[in-house]
Amino acid sequence: MTTVTDLNQPKLQPAAPTGRRMSVQVLLLVIAGALALTSIVRIITGADGITNVSQMSTALQLAVPIGLAGLGGLWAERAGVVNIGLEGMMILGTWFGAWAGFQWGPWTGVLVGILGGAIGGLLHAIVTVSFNVNHIVSGVAINILALGATRYLAPLAFEGHTGGSAKQSPPVDSLGNFTVPGLSDGLRDLNEKGWFFVSDVAGLLGGLITNVSWLTLLAVALIPGTWWVLWRTAFGLRLRSCGENPVAAESLGVNVYKYKYIAVIISGGLAGLGGAFLSIVANPFYLEGQVSGRGYIGLAAMIFGNWMPGGLAIGAGLFGYTDSLNLRGGSENVHALLLLGALLLIIGSIWLAFRKKYTSSVITLLIGGLVLAWYLGTNEVPNQVVSATPYVITLIVLALSAQRLRMPKADGMPYRKGQGK
Repeated sequence: MTTVTDLNQPKLQPAAPTGRRMSVQVLLLVIAGALALTSIVRIITGADGITNVSQMSTALQLAVPIGLAGLGGLWAERAGVVNIGLEGMMILGTWFGAWAGFQWGPWTGVLVGILGGAIGGLLHAIVTVSFNVNHIVSGVAINILALGATRYLAPLAFEGHTGGSAKQSPPVDSLGNFTVPGLSDGLRDLNEKGWFFVSDVAGLLGGLITNVSWLTLLAVALIPGTWWVLWRTAFGLRLRSCGENPVAAESLGVNVYKYKYIAVIISGGLAGLGGAFLSIVANPFYLEGQVSGRGYIGLAAMIFGNWMPGGLAIGAGLFGYTDSLNLRGGSENVHALLLLGALLLIIGSIWLAFRKKYTSSVITLLIGGLVLAWYLGTNEVPNQVVSATPYVITLIVLALSAQRLRMPKADGMPYRKGQGK
């Protein structure tokens, strides 16, 4: 196990994080089991839309900004700074990305969107690191400031341009999409056959290679990239030490302020990239309110992922998938998910009983029974339930995963240079 004392070693070899972690084999088995259960539900309910290629492609597009926001939160919190301001930094990314994008091209918009979010991160770092202001207060203030600033700037920048208004930017050119020729059509045909499990896997894979933006590829690559930097380099070890024990890190020569600043600025840049994705890829224009709480959901995905990039990616995918139900098949698909949720709760109850947690097992079984009764007693769900599904899933997932979470020890704690002396 690598400890903070390793920081002085001349040949630093950071180790991977330790603790109880799910192996790749077990993770693949869990994903396969979830797909098999989803396939059973699809066949029973006839809701073919829950695993078709279009549904999965939409889910991927909706998961990307959530994942980027969560990745930004991970960088900040691994250095010990809580970043509630992700929502505001995403808002800055949407505005700056669209503003630069319609004038100088989409890739310039992406870069300027990152810069806009990074400015929000820099402000958060100055307030929390240098002036030791409460991290939550600072983050909330940035969210309010970002919303107010973009509302003020939008009429000045967009009115008078074709397609622009006080609440919307002119359209931004596309970054371009790619589709794997041949393979994409083959997977779509296989998905449409409706076979058990095989068609569902084809739908999942087809969604990953059909009409995918180049920016989506970049965002996906940032997941393993972040893991490698933070857990396989000396820089990452020092940054994480600032979130675990900054006093000990400082005693070993680490410039804690510098690493916290770097982490929070990168955090803002990633959130800004997520915002630019919304205003350039998801919608080719800035629209007031388009972030719509994704910064907070990204923070929830990070917590669900236990402050690890892989878990964060799974959480973002889950939230993106539930959000996609609002766009495709809404009520029918959510109604089918009631059966899936009931089955998962019953399986969870059996697992808890196996681990001799009988009280939790009974409660979980009762909830599963209620959800099953809801499914059997109705043919559809209200539109309000469809709209609230992503947020309800967020709360349920966080509640179920709360007992296995382990945040950085010094996350959110005030720190002053030299306080350990």
